[in-house]
Amino acid sequence: MKSAIIEKIASNILIALYQPFWFAVISSVLILFFYMFCYDPQGVGKGWKIAVKAWIKKFKEEKFFRKLFLLVFFTIMILFRTLLNRDMWANPLAKVMGGWWIWEVGQDGSKTLTTECFENIVLMFPFTLLLMWTMKEKMVKKICFWNIVKKSTQVAFIFSLTIEFLQLFLRLGTFQFSDIFYNTLGGCLGGIVYWIAQWGQVLESWNKKEEKRSENFVKDL
Repeated sequence: MKSAIIEKIASNILIALYQPFWFAVISSVLILFFYMFCYDPQGVGKGWKIAVKAWIKKFKEEKFFRKLFLLVFFTIMILFRTLLNRDMWANPLAKVMGGWWIWEVGQDGSKTLTTECFENIVLMFPFTLLLMWTMKEKMVKKICFWNIVKKSTQVAFIFSLTIEFLQLFLRLGTFQFSDIFYNTLGGCLGGIVYWIAQWGQVLESWNKKEEKRSENFVKDL
């Protein structure tokens, strides 16, 4: 039973990532072309070949540009999954409470395995991680564990709430409180993991400095 649950969770998550992959890649490239035109207009008016070369050069040389590409890429993946590739629903409030666990109980009492709760967590987890990695200096005044996690949770909640209301008004999918909860939880976890990863890098850098100081001290002796 456990292996079947894990297999279905992995399968659904991989399908959710695979379906919009190339759409997200192409859209991200085009959006960052627009970003370059607004903030760093290299090769404007000189033909598309010069513009493409300028884009590739910027991608190779600037770390922030690569970070921004990944952030835009995953944001489009989320929007494709939640809005752009959804069917119209006659009643978007049919399942307003949503599903809170892996078993969905039907009207006849039958149980059906569903992985929506895990998918919603995985959906928002990389988003806030990438967001903090790319723009934490602009979003957080004082960088500390609490502020990183707080901002990640806030952004995930607002983003998820916006998506749910768009689904409601555009009749794309259903408005569900469980989606908001699990998306927010995923965003919170993304902030926590980012802080842990960042703190690990800080410790590694500190250890290297200490090693160099020790080596220099031994040489001086």
